[in-house]
Amino acid sequence: MTKEHSLGYGLGLRPDHYEDILSMDSNAAHGVDWFEIISENYMVPGGKPLHYLDRIAERYPLVMHGVSLSIGSTDPLDMDYMAALKALAERIEPRWISDHLCWTGQGGHNLHDLMPLPYSADALDHVVERVCRVQDYLGRQILLENVSSYLTYKKSDMTEWDFIAEMANRADCLILLDINNIFVSAFNHNFDPSDYLEAMPAERVRQFHLAGHQHNGDYIIDTHDQDVPGDVWQLYRQALQMFGPVATMIERDDNIPPFGELLEELETARRIGQEVLS
Repeated sequence: MTKEHSLGYGLGLRPDHYEDILSMDSNAAHGVDWFEIISENYMVPGGKPLHYLDRIAERYPLVMHGVSLSIGSTDPLDMDYMAALKALAERIEPRWISDHLCWTGQGGHNLHDLMPLPYSADALDHVVERVCRVQDYLGRQILLENVSSYLTYKKSDMTEWDFIAEMANRADCLILLDINNIFVSAFNHNFDPSDYLEAMPAERVRQFHLAGHQHNGDYIIDTHDQDVPGDVWQLYRQALQMFGPVATMIERDDNIPPFGELLEELETARRIGQEVLS
């Protein structure tokens, strides 16, 4: 199985590493193939973030990853946010735009967290309609990411993986499959992560996320402040076997190490990819 849209192996673009990135040989045989930006960090009228972003965009492919679309909210879509998102996309021409399958607030109040949805027929209809509106406005397909979760809803009448698969097919959108989030939720809710992977429509899986977490004995919290652990690497191997060469990136949002250490971790992902796919 081949996927021509696979970008290879990337990292999240973080301010700590701007200068390291600009001093790096973008033609090196091993290194970073692309970067993922947090969209909201650059939805500003000017300043250093955009200065660095423009310079990095000249050298590397970029994708945009948002945290504020709130596609599952019952609030109306924020059209000011949508306009700023579209303007940023027109500026840097990302390979794709993604956000999370979640809601982030209600009644205009932002919870500053990615809250899971009830996986019900009504919620599915609601999300599909909103995804279609967003894609029509942006003029492109979007990717939606599975979030880690620590609670469930009594109103859920389907599994998360069946909900995502049906949403992607009905809305004609794509999937950002967060391998760490699957592992975290599987542990917290006692399901088999293989069931999750097997339910995904392979032709719609465009990107993988890898990250670390904090294991607290009875539960796991998705923190993005640790190296990718062995169990997540193993699940990544399984995902590669099922979906083939999918663009893969490592997220690190706290306790950020030197850039060289992230490159070494990214090289682990590349090596696993070569082992599985060769």
